[in-house]
Amino acid sequence: MEWMEVNGVALRYAVSGGGDKDLVLVHELGGALESWNDVLPALEKEFRVLRYDQRGFGLSEKSKGTLDINDMTGDIATLTAAVGMDGPCCVVGTAMGAGIAMAYSMHYPERVARQVLTSPATGTTADRAQQYQDRAKLVEENGMRASVDASLDRSYPEIFRKDPAKFARYRARWLANDPYGFASINRMLGSINLNPEGDKVKCPTLVIGGIHDAVRPPETAKAVADSIPGSEYVEAETGHFMAVQTPELFLELALPFLRG
Repeated sequence: MEWMEVNGVALRYAVSGGGDKDLVLVHELGGALESWNDVLPALEKEFRVLRYDQRGFGLSEKSKGTLDINDMTGDIATLTAAVGMDGPCCVVGTAMGAGIAMAYSMHYPERVARQVLTSPATGTTADRAQQYQDRAKLVEENGMRASVDASLDRSYPEIFRKDPAKFARYRARWLANDPYGFASINRMLGSINLNPEGDKVKCPTLVIGGIHDAVRPPETAKAVADSIPGSEYVEAETGHFMAVQTPELFLELALPFLRG
C-alpha cells in the first residue's frame, strides 16, 4: 500500500496485477480498498488494478462537513493520472462507489472504456435524503457504534452471514470508520441525483441489481440502467455489497463484460 496527495487530499492506494488493461475499483460506503480482497486475485490475472480508500474512509485523509461528488470524481481522475492509468480504463463500483463511478464516467467520458455498477447509489427520495441527514448527525454525535447494527441489518443481511468470522471482520472495519468522514459522505448521498443525466454516460455499462438488497432494491438498480442508453441490466442473487457478499457471482457476471 502507498499514500499520495492528489486533488488536495491524501489517499491510500494500491496498484497490482499484470494484465494489459487498466481497472479501477471504487468501494462502498463504510468500505476500504480491502473490500475487494475476495475478487482481487482473479482480477489481477487480467488487469492492472487500482484500488484506493476514498477520502474520508480507510486510511485516506478524513473529511468533515459535506463532500461534493465533483471532489470524489476528481480524486479518481488525478490518482489514475498519477499512477499512469489516465487512458481509457474499466471501472467497477459497488453501492455508493457505483454512484461515484457513474459520475466519473459522466464527468470524464474519455477516461472510461467500460463500467460495472452493482447496487448503484445515484439518487434518492426526499424521505431517504432525510434519513442520510439523520444518520450523519447520529454518528457525529454518538460515533459509528450508534449506527452499525441498523445499517448492516439492511446492507449485510443474515443470508450473507454464513461465515461468522468474515462478517465480524467487516463489522469491525465498519466500526473503525471515522464518524465525521462517514457523516460527510452521507450528506453527499442525500443530495445527488444522477439518473436524469444518465445520457452523459457514453461507455458500455453493466448494472447489477441485488435480489437481497434492501438498501438499493432491484427496481432502483433497473432505473439506473434505464437512464443509461444501451446499458445492460442483470438481477442476481446478491446483496448491497456484491463483491464482499457473493464474490464468485460477482466475477461470473462482471469479468465477461469487462473483457468486452
